[in-house]
Amino acid sequence: MTRETEYLLALYIAEHRSSPPVSPGRIADAVGRSPAATTEMLQRLDDRGLVTREPYDGAALTDAGKERAADLHETYVALSWFFRDALGLDAHEREAMEMAGLVSPTVADRLVELLLDDVPGEPPDPGALSLPRSDAD
Repeated sequence: MTRETEYLLALYIAEHRSSPPVSPGRIADAVGRSPAATTEMLQRLDDRGLVTREPYDGAALTDAGKERAADLHETYVALSWFFRDALGLDAHEREAMEMAGLVSPTVADRLVELLLDDVPGEPPDPGALSLPRSDAD
């Protein structure tokens, strides 16, 4: 997963928990990065039109950013479900986070179909999945 993907997912999840803008400190905590690294990435995402950023106030996803983040979140949820229920991984959220930006929506959709047909258990509540923290800056 790219760092960009982590930030988009962190913003997406944070915006669904409270209204935007999301403070830079909250984003930094969510992705386990320094405030300086977070500010730098938010500027890059702003330059690419994926977020709007106001220094000190925070950032919010643009329509393009919301669309990209929603796709990433769906993939993240599908992968987390697969890793948890089909593979029995304890670190299913971390593994899903590592791969979310690498798997196409088509593959994620097929995983969901497979899981609905063949794996016992309920799909995860997307709102219950949190963004796992990274240990590295």
